[in-house]
Amino acid sequence: MTHPVHTPVLAADGGLIHFGLADLLAGRTTTMHLELTDAGAAEPWLTRLAGAEASLAALGRGQADLAATPELGRLALLLWLRRWWPAGPSLGIPSLDPALLDLETAVATADVEDLAEGLLDGFEASPAELFDTAIADDGLLAAAVTVADEVRALCTRLAAWFDDQDDAVRAEAAAEVPARLERAVPGQRAYALAAGTDPATPGEGVLASGRASVDWARVPPGILDAAEDTVTWRIVAGAAATRLEVAVAGAFADAAITAFATHEGEPFAEVPLSPGAGRFTGTTDLDEAAARLAARVQPGQIALVVGGADEGVTGTTAEDRADVVALVRARPPQIRTLAERAAATSADEEF
Repeated sequence: MTHPVHTPVLAADGGLIHFGLADLLAGRTTTMHLELTDAGAAEPWLTRLAGAEASLAALGRGQADLAATPELGRLALLLWLRRWWPAGPSLGIPSLDPALLDLETAVATADVEDLAEGLLDGFEASPAELFDTAIADDGLLAAAVTVADEVRALCTRLAAWFDDQDDAVRAEAAAEVPARLERAVPGQRAYALAAGTDPATPGEGVLASGRASVDWARVPPGILDAAEDTVTWRIVAGAAATRLEVAVAGAFADAAITAFATHEGEPFAEVPLSPGAGRFTGTTDLDEAAARLAARVQPGQIALVVGGADEGVTGTTAEDRADVVALVRARPPQIRTLAERAAATSADEEF
């Protein structure tokens, strides 16, 4: 089964609209695949989108391949960027500012609402919610300095849209952004790579150690470096206790993250990770059973998982991640989103 990282999707009211990642990132999307889950809910917006004849045929089959609509493709792309963008200094891919992404997604969501009213009923976020998140704590003002003109234009569009929705408060807030940008101070995100655990104390023995890669599906987006082999770990037998130490290079933002040591796929120890000095780190003492396990098994039989260890999570493979990185690196500059252009402009400064 194709992993979701390869298939940008819009969760519409009564259906799912799928796009091919390679085509979407290359700017050559021509078709989209519609999978209906509730024909009654989908019928009104599908008729507006595709016309009565195509809508009737799709409703009868429960699915359809339709000509791609630019508005839907752009929203699907932005949602994918928010979840899966593989930032990493060693990859040459800068982080995307979440406030800029939220602003762009708010505008794209409003465009889809205008295109086919009802399509996004029950959607994960409304234009209002996305705009609120974008301007929270002045994040948008700090991020917009290098792309101020484009941010002004998007906020002007949103102000008019909110006004049409009789949302006077947000219309006013969006209309105020251009003037506030004149007084904004450029924001600067500081992060760096740092890898490895500290040297063991004399007299202590390392029972097991290794490197691992972060599975993108198990951690929040935009938090960690997306490169391979950024995780180092070891189990150390000390005088008082046996402990698990973990370090994850490339901390881009704060988050609650946990690492799990596993044996034959079963977790036997966990350690909360805390951000600091360009990395997440954590240490925890093992209980007696876990310490005995670590002492008796072969080192290669122990693995480490960063993020959720739930078996229900569909994880990414190294091949999945390499494919996505290659597609992102090949993305044509002329079709970049606002957040991508801002990141490219400040890449030298940030990295």
